[in-house]
Amino acid sequence: MRTLLLALTIGFAALPASAQSVRAGIEAWQKGDAAGAVAIWRPLAEKGDADAAFNLGQAYRLGKGVPLDLAQAQSWLERAARKGHVDAAATVGLLLFQNGNRVSGMRWLKAAAEAGEPRALLMVGTAMYNGDGVAEDPVTAYAYVSRAAAQGLAPAKATLADMDQIMPLEQRQKGLALAKAMVGGKKASKPTLATEKQAAAKAPAAKASPAKPAPAPPVAARGNWRIQLGAFGQKSSAEALFAKLSAKLAGRQGYYVAAGKVTRLQAGPFESRAAASAACARLAPQACFPVEAR
Repeated sequence: MRTLLLALTIGFAALPASAQSVRAGIEAWQKGDAAGAVAIWRPLAEKGDADAAFNLGQAYRLGKGVPLDLAQAQSWLERAARKGHVDAAATVGLLLFQNGNRVSGMRWLKAAAEAGEPRALLMVGTAMYNGDGVAEDPVTAYAYVSRAAAQGLAPAKATLADMDQIMPLEQRQKGLALAKAMVGGKKASKPTLATEKQAAAKAPAAKASPAKPAPAPPVAARGNWRIQLGAFGQKSSAEALFAKLSAKLAGRQGYYVAAGKVTRLQAGPFESRAAASAACARLAPQACFPVEAR
C-alpha cells in the first residue's frame, strides 16, 4: 500500500474520473495548495467517495486548507470509515481516543486492527495487555503487537521488546501462534483500484509538511492535564522514548507512572484537555491520548 503513488503513476490512464480527481487533489496538496486540494475533494466526498472523505477529514484535523476543526474531521473520517476505509477507521479511532472518548475510539480501533492496520493493532494490543478499558488478555495483546511490529512500526517493535522481557515464554508462543492464525485466516487478493486509492489517501497526512519544523521554545506550563505516550515493561524504554520526543514537547517534563508490571510514560503539564489533544496531534503518528493528572 505504501508504494501507491508509483502504482498510480503507472496506471493513471486507466483510473475512472473520480479517482483521477482524488489524485489531482493529492497532487495539489503536495504542491502546497491545500485549499485547492480541499476544493477538489469536497464534492467527491459529498457524493460518497471514501478516499476523498478521508482526505477532507485529514485536512480538517491538520487545519490545512480549512480551519482546524476536530468535529468536522471526525465527521468526514467516520463517513470514510463506515465505507470500509481502514486508515480512516484507525485515524478516527485515535482522534476519539485522544479526546477522551475511549469507548467509541476503541470501537473504530478494533475494526481497523481486525483489518491489520498497524497503529490500531498497537493501540488495541497495549490496551488489552494493561486491561485499560478492555478485558485483560496478554496472549491476544502479544499477537496484536507482534503483527504491528512485523509491519515495521517502530513503537510496536519497542513495545514487543518490553513484552518479551516480562511475559512468560508460553504466553508469547501462544501469542505468536494466534498472530499467525489471524494472518493466515485472511485470503490473499490482488490489489484493486479501491485499495490503491485508499493508500493514496494517506499521502496528504504523510507529505503535507516536507520541511522539518523547528522545535518549539520551552514554556512555563501549568495545569492538571498530561499526555500518555505508551506503557513499557522497562522504565529505560519509557525514558528512551521521552528523549526521542522531547524536542517536540515544548519543554514539558516526563512522568514515569508505575502501573502494575508496566511503566506508563506521560508528559506535561497542559492547562486543558484541548491543549493536551493538540499536543497529541502534533506528535502523530505516535500513539498518544490526554489524561488528567491525579
